[in-house]
Amino acid sequence: MGCRDVHAATVLAFLSGTASVAGLLAAVLLPNWRQMRLYTFNKNEKNVTVYTGLWIKCARFDGSRDCVIYDPQWYTAVDQLDLRVLQFALPLSMLTAVSALFLCLVGMCNTAFVTSVPNIKLAKCLVNSAGCHLVAGLLFLLACAVCLTPSIWVIFYNNYLNKIYEPVFTFDISVFIAIASAGGLFFTSVLLFLWYCACKSLPSPFWQPLYSHAPSMHSYASQPYSARSRLSAIEIDIPVVTHTS
Repeated sequence: MGCRDVHAATVLAFLSGTASVAGLLAAVLLPNWRQMRLYTFNKNEKNVTVYTGLWIKCARFDGSRDCVIYDPQWYTAVDQLDLRVLQFALPLSMLTAVSALFLCLVGMCNTAFVTSVPNIKLAKCLVNSAGCHLVAGLLFLLACAVCLTPSIWVIFYNNYLNKIYEPVFTFDISVFIAIASAGGLFFTSVLLFLWYCACKSLPSPFWQPLYSHAPSMHSYASQPYSARSRLSAIEIDIPVVTHTS
């Protein structure tokens, strides 16, 4: 596996990262982070389930899809600490993952379309694909940590609410989507790290996503004049003339 080849691991990492970002977007928009079941003992009435999301809240009767109470301004009055943290953590995780996807795409395009011997005049503008994949892997890992930690906290905070109030709170499908998306981000970072570790020919330091010099520039450079003069002085063959009688 070389740095100059578009490997299946990088393509799979890009697809996995895209799917994870789509999952995070669904988890952010769905109003299914927490359910609160309200029971009634009146046979003429139905139980009510309150669906709580990060931005909206919806109350429905059992067996109905229509919201009896729909609160689109819920995001301004969130009174649950875990959901308030998620309002900042998940968009930040998405932004970080999108930046990593852009770096991953730049690295793949550079590997596919850039020639092996770069132009000396454009050496400062060349992109190191290995460095791009490494930084993208770090960003995917950061996005995973930012998403996973508050998503798991929702489960423990749900148990905390049940202890303080009545056991009517349950976490909903958005929690599982967010955790699965965080797992996809972690899998993407592992793929990029494995590709990078298997890449042996690095044209620049491993932390540097841009070339500090053209990789093949020094191999074609001529030696200094002083070195050539010293070598030429050593390598001069002086003819020896002998006189015969």
